[in-house]
Amino acid sequence: MENQVSYESVSNGSSQGSIGAETIEASNMQASAEPVTMKDFYRLVKPGIIYSNLMTAFAGYWVAAHWDVSWVHLIMTMLGTALVMAGGTVLNNYLDREMDAKMERTQNRALPSGRMSANVVLWYGIILGTIGLGVLYFGAQSPLATLIGLIGLFLYVWLYTAWFKRTSVWSTFVGAFSGATPPVIGYCAVSGTVDLGAILLFAFLFLWQPPHFWALGIRRMEEYRAAGFPLLPVVKGTYVTKISMVRYVVLLVPVTVMLTAYGYVGYLFLFASTILGLIWAFMSIKGFKATGEAEVVWAKRMFLFSLLYLTLLSFLMVIDTVKIS
Repeated sequence: MENQVSYESVSNGSSQGSIGAETIEASNMQASAEPVTMKDFYRLVKPGIIYSNLMTAFAGYWVAAHWDVSWVHLIMTMLGTALVMAGGTVLNNYLDREMDAKMERTQNRALPSGRMSANVVLWYGIILGTIGLGVLYFGAQSPLATLIGLIGLFLYVWLYTAWFKRTSVWSTFVGAFSGATPPVIGYCAVSGTVDLGAILLFAFLFLWQPPHFWALGIRRMEEYRAAGFPLLPVVKGTYVTKISMVRYVVLLVPVTVMLTAYGYVGYLFLFASTILGLIWAFMSIKGFKATGEAEVVWAKRMFLFSLLYLTLLSFLMVIDTVKIS
């Protein structure tokens, strides 16, 4: 598939140049004079990512519990999972601060704009992640869920953010491993073991992530290019990216079918997941005809549909979980 590409080789095509750097520096000096607010600390955890992943963690917990739920245990599991993810996203902000300053979408964040110091953000992320692991271990009383959370945190912060995100088109693939851990944390907090259910939930979210993120990558391709991210559409082009997107979307259908086939969820989930999966596959294939502005519109629709897909199926996974008789 894709070969690795150096950070420097992608950065050389940046459209910003010295003028863009001076503009960013000037805006940072102005922004640094503004006071830091609680809203800045809240935004550092990337709440949209936390909420969507917590939704899948809840679904994973519910599937494993089969409606026989201990609410205190559920709350401890969700709290611990959220804090671990928050620690990871804050540390992601810390490591990406220079690259975020080059992107219009991210340059006004508290850290790249200069309103908050790097050391504060670093310790904020470490403290959040440590507390989260503690809650999973002592509150949810699940060493396995804690271990999975620790592995996910390590993969996201060091393997994905610090290494692959800067050096390789494989970054999205590597990042999908850590991104697929939330439902497994929820599931294993109940089951206490990594069985077929945990594997299927992992595969479900693992396969969902690359086409979701690549759709955003195509929309924001020039921004990623300017910032020096060797994202697949930046390095290999949109045609190769679309081929890869189709591969992942098509594989999602049999994975969701297996969740019903092996007795974890019912036929309502089977019907909805199959229909939505086929629609997403059709949209993916249709993208090969889109070029120019139409391609950007297509990518936006793909991105929004991926969010709808994940939200609906996480909800249906909960309400259609097979009950223990």
